[in-house]
Amino acid sequence: MRKPALLAALTLTLLLFTPAKAKDQRLVLLGVSYGKNIVAICEMDGSVLWKHDTAGPQRGHTGHHDIHLLDNGNVLFHDTWTKTQEITLAKKVVWEYESARENGNEGKRVDVHAFKRYADGSTMIAESGVGRFLHVDKDGKKIKEVPMGEGGRRNTRLVRVLDNGHYLSCAESPGVVTEYDKTGKLVWEYKVGSRVYGAIRLKNGNTLIASGNGKSILEVSPAKEIVWEIKGKVPGTAISLGWMTCLQELSNGNYVIGNCHAGDKNPQIFEITKEKKVVWQFDEWDLVGNGLACWQVLEGEQAKMVREKLKELK
Repeated sequence: MRKPALLAALTLTLLLFTPAKAKDQRLVLLGVSYGKNIVAICEMDGSVLWKHDTAGPQRGHTGHHDIHLLDNGNVLFHDTWTKTQEITLAKKVVWEYESARENGNEGKRVDVHAFKRYADGSTMIAESGVGRFLHVDKDGKKIKEVPMGEGGRRNTRLVRVLDNGHYLSCAESPGVVTEYDKTGKLVWEYKVGSRVYGAIRLKNGNTLIASGNGKSILEVSPAKEIVWEIKGKVPGTAISLGWMTCLQELSNGNYVIGNCHAGDKNPQIFEITKEKKVVWQFDEWDLVGNGLACWQVLEGEQAKMVREKLKELK
């Protein structure tokens, strides 16, 4: 066989037996507001698989600030500043809680920016204004409440419950990330100095912080030393940082970062390695505009479950 023919045969063999690059099977759950007011599930390339119109949080500027896919495949989000809802992918409301009037809040100023569903079916709702982490059962009956600290700490943004049951809470003013124990005692705190939005506790024990209007992401050690940081722009890219919001640590160790209010020239979410290399961007301006604050990247079994449920609905 001549060499050109041999080369062609080898090339054909490689094409036949080299697997194509696998499609990214992850999904993105979005809570979109500031005039858009939708909850959506998208492919990683931005293709919309499912969409639900929401009321949109009320009073002044609007913003969905937290969203979760639950273990049963339902979505937990807040339909307004005060109403937290659980809906199925068939768009049936199966649970809701109205913080404006329940458990002593009638007539009081209250905003909801964060919440968590527990395995026993109870729900923690971080109620800003009244300043408490309220735990309610399936019927909305109060199980317990844990007080937030004073000095502006009663007005939260993102709150995450840690593996030890503590609350990691962000307050825009005075711009501080506070860890409370199960009784509300302050056990750790980091003053960011900007209108901080989000923080998560990493697997390595450090805390990853989205500084809000500080246009930065900080990884802080328990001793409060900055060990990793991006600020203003992502190194080696054209990505400018806007209002830094939600955060996620992926199973591959990468960080996913919310880049809200960054304008139409920048992605609204991006995935970055610890070497500060951007490996994925979500840039869907027409869908989410300038107001995508909260989202969740769905991996592995979560994404598989959602795909199966959506297939059943067709």
